[in-house]
Amino acid sequence: MARKSKRELIGEGDLPVTVIDVARVAGVSPITVSRALHRPERVSEATRERVLEVVRAMGYVPNLLAGSLASSKSRLVAILLPTIANSIFSTAVQAMMDRLTEAGYQALLGPTGYSPEKEEALLEAILGRRPDGIVLTGTLHTSGSRARLASAGIPVVEAWDLSDNALDMQVGFSHEEVGRLVADHFHDKGYRRFSVITVDDPRGIRRCNALTDRLKTFGVDEIALEVLPLPATWEVGREGLKRLMKLPSRPQLVFCSSDTVALGVLAEAANLGLRVPQDIAVLGFGDTTNSRFAHPALSTIGVNSAAMGKAVAEALLRRFSGSTSPVHQDTSFILIERSST
Repeated sequence: MARKSKRELIGEGDLPVTVIDVARVAGVSPITVSRALHRPERVSEATRERVLEVVRAMGYVPNLLAGSLASSKSRLVAILLPTIANSIFSTAVQAMMDRLTEAGYQALLGPTGYSPEKEEALLEAILGRRPDGIVLTGTLHTSGSRARLASAGIPVVEAWDLSDNALDMQVGFSHEEVGRLVADHFHDKGYRRFSVITVDDPRGIRRCNALTDRLKTFGVDEIALEVLPLPATWEVGREGLKRLMKLPSRPQLVFCSSDTVALGVLAEAANLGLRVPQDIAVLGFGDTTNSRFAHPALSTIGVNSAAMGKAVAEALLRRFSGSTSPVHQDTSFILIERSST
């Protein structure tokens, strides 16, 4: 049977299709249509498919604003992250979005460019849209951001970091512990000349500072440091290694602020004829897919990105369902040694 047009289905001219029109054609109640679209777990699969078939045929677009006004819920979660170009963040965000979508929520992404000031500007714009929850990257925020979030009363998860001054909920790991682990492990292996190549990212700097402080307790006082401008690219790694190679005492190990920077170091090491790890060892951060297939395979710090993303979503969903339990979840990290060290 030929599919009927929207006009034939609702018997009107160019009036917008409403949820009542969809319900009438599908032979269900308006609340069933709403559940099929927004809470599919509450209707049978057959009913959901029937409603979706009618929705497609009629070209129905849900009025999300009207729904949010009626329920005081937007079913929107805002996720603010430094960049969408780095897979270390995209893996976590994808896990968040998968779980939130499954629960009937949509995500709005906002890149902050590692800037607390830009984060504040984004928050000002986003809060006017009344999201049900907000996910922030890290714990470094302006006083203006803290004040706005406190007055908004919206559930907030700070991801990728842990601190003693949480805005609300936190899911992440200690960057200081990462630095200390790197110092302990590689000092035990016999490395004495350490170096760091990092972009101007506060979390990367904190890992570097923790590494430096720990090494000083072992009597290692000189750590070569190269801080380059954002964003993290292969070129940053290549330039950083060029600078390190000009030092009177060349480092034995380079700890990079990301796998992307570390891959640039590997490329420049090959260009300079350096053997990895015999002439210089290279350690990344993030355990991105490319690190596993580099040559040599890149040693790195794995931060459980997917598990972290899912944990963030679950923390929000519990809060949406009425839980008031505090959340300070350590998703931990692991040192993964491959051929580059």
